[in-house]
Amino acid sequence: MRAMLGGFLGVVALACNASPVSQTLMDSERTLMRAATDSFTAYVVMHRDSLAAGLYAENATLMPPNHAPVKGRAAIRTFIKEFPRLQRFTASPIEIEGRGDLAYVRGSYQMTFETGATDFGKFLEIRRYQADGRWLVTLDMFNSDLPAPLPAPGAGRR
Repeated sequence: MRAMLGGFLGVVALACNASPVSQTLMDSERTLMRAATDSFTAYVVMHRDSLAAGLYAENATLMPPNHAPVKGRAAIRTFIKEFPRLQRFTASPIEIEGRGDLAYVRGSYQMTFETGATDFGKFLEIRRYQADGRWLVTLDMFNSDLPAPLPAPGAGRR
């Protein structure tokens, strides 16, 4: 009887240690996150700002370059809507890792504006798993690999 009880308690202890927080990401979850990244870039180019913002958590923060943090899905939607129009936009995840309900996506992007100007750089997203099976972005930061433009001569002088 003691052996059975000891064995049962051992199995319970192992089950407790196998919590979702200790599980690494599955390939299917990485595939979902890559698909969400592809959807985001398509939505931005198609001017579907509500759909693009819908890939962010309600309390997400976007940290664009040369701009204050943008907090909350509604503000992120406005930022996307007011962002200069793009002809082409690709984002390529390089690394997707995480445990349990928390993951990050590190990658690179390239965009061509309707003006013909181009930009390329890198991004880092933190994502959280949702009850509906989606991985929503909770924190997003991107910046250009191009040098910052120099201020115009005399700019900033009083």
